[in-house]
Amino acid sequence: MTSATFSSSLLGSFPVVTSTRHCDLGKERNKFCCFNEKKGQRNVICACMAPPTRNLGRDEFRGTKFTESSKYGNFSKEVKHENDSDVLIECRNVYKSFGEKHILRGVSFEIRHGEAVGIIGPSGTGKSTILKIIAGLLAPDKGDVYIRGKKRMGLIGDDEISGLRIGLVFQSAALFDSLTVRENVGFLLYENSCMSDEQISQLVTETLAAVGLKGVEERLPSELSGGMKKRVALARSIICDISKESIEPEVLLYDEPTAGLDPIASTVVEDLIRSVHTKGEDASGKQGKIASYVVVTHQHSTILRAVDRLLFLHEGKVVWQGMTEEFTTSTNPIVRQ
Repeated sequence: MTSATFSSSLLGSFPVVTSTRHCDLGKERNKFCCFNEKKGQRNVICACMAPPTRNLGRDEFRGTKFTESSKYGNFSKEVKHENDSDVLIECRNVYKSFGEKHILRGVSFEIRHGEAVGIIGPSGTGKSTILKIIAGLLAPDKGDVYIRGKKRMGLIGDDEISGLRIGLVFQSAALFDSLTVRENVGFLLYENSCMSDEQISQLVTETLAAVGLKGVEERLPSELSGGMKKRVALARSIICDISKESIEPEVLLYDEPTAGLDPIASTVVEDLIRSVHTKGEDASGKQGKIASYVVVTHQHSTILRAVDRLLFLHEGKVVWQGMTEEFTTSTNPIVRQ
């Protein structure tokens, strides 16, 4: 898990029960479609299509209102908010393809201040891709990304967008092998701040303590365990320039933060993700500073321990979203696969 912190002006911030049968639509798309044949359901629901707007069983979809945003069913919970001032990031109808491969097919969602959001779904559905688009590493082919209500017109060099820092913690550890832990964590500040080396060194020590690491500043990455590398990456993503007059809120994006870790190390990282959030308390006893975060994961434990709200991606679309505790009881046929 490597980290990189991006802001609107820092381009160089890296160191920064179902049966299976064919339906007509499925035949056209050369794939199988799974149907939920739950007793009491009057209409067959196909995974290729949005749910019908009538003739559903009483308990189907828990009375949730769905909206259809594409022919083949990009449907999700429609949540009404009276106040949009706390929306930090919004994706509107985002599409992305690589060559002939269509990854995202009209993804829309919001990230609000204080949220802990998880993005889950099968491999190849665009989870990591949407994180990179939010961070400004990729541009969507179609659709828009709004940062605190301002439309992003390009990539991470947008000077006109300010007021929010976005950090991306990559899945694989890509620490600079030739740099010490101190130099890795403080790299952004050494290159892009007016702070003295002494100030940066002290801040690095404090940030490492916040993620539960002490006395490792002079070690090289090769001298760290996998779990320690993950924590160094997290420290690098949350460190910020304290010499500025005001500190912008930050959204952290985690791409598979517990991948490759044993259960104990995974638990440590999951707890750290919570602790650096504004609703948590870090290892040094201070309130976390991260306004919101988004986690892409396949790990069930990470979903339960680190996430409050879930988005389920399937074939490049958000097909379900809701609170974590609602996920296991969802009657959405795609989710239940």
